[in-house]
Amino acid sequence: MPAGHAASVSGELELTNSKDAFVRKHKDYSGVVLWLEAVNRPAPASGFGRRVEMLQKDKHFVPHVLAIAVGATVDFPNVDPIFHNAFSNFSGQPFDVGLYPPGTSRSVTFKHPGIVRVFCNIHSTMSAIIAVLPTPWYTVSQVSGKYSIPNVPPGEYELRMFHERSLPDHLEFLEHRITVPESGLTLPLVSISETGFIPVAHLNKFGKEYPPPPASGGTYPGAPKQ
Repeated sequence: MPAGHAASVSGELELTNSKDAFVRKHKDYSGVVLWLEAVNRPAPASGFGRRVEMLQKDKHFVPHVLAIAVGATVDFPNVDPIFHNAFSNFSGQPFDVGLYPPGTSRSVTFKHPGIVRVFCNIHSTMSAIIAVLPTPWYTVSQVSGKYSIPNVPPGEYELRMFHERSLPDHLEFLEHRITVPESGLTLPLVSISETGFIPVAHLNKFGKEYPPPPASGGTYPGAPKQ
């Protein structure tokens, strides 16, 4: 299909029954991953050789939710004035880039599809999601809840989605088959419930509880003195 005639699949979603302050007060519907898996035909490889960034800034991972295709490499630049140690020991692809100083970066190539939950071994409040997808057709919802998946060839697809505060059974219920025409497709509003979500504290990369944060001006346990 010529690039000038590439279709898009777009729509809007909302998050309901949320206990998150940004959702309740500001109607922040960002961070939902949506992707298309072709029916009865293989998806073209698209991630290999591609690089994207997930910054470590102000003790946050930015963006908090990142979607990539299998084979892509994620760089983790540390733009904070302190040390960081990004890692994941959940299902998806475990990794540990080790402790590294301000102004440097580490990278990980993701070779298997799955939801990778990312943390920092120094700062217990830092977390992020990397959705590694077996398809080139994906997107992450905006704050408004709007989304658009570009460059989709006509055909049949399974629409799938992930939201970190929604239960898997609920998301599976919302998934369905769609047919994309050459002119593209606008989908009806999707309501994603956060009912039943219970936050669970995570452990550090050694499977232990995090030590208390340092006093003002101090260094974090395990970080070299500056």
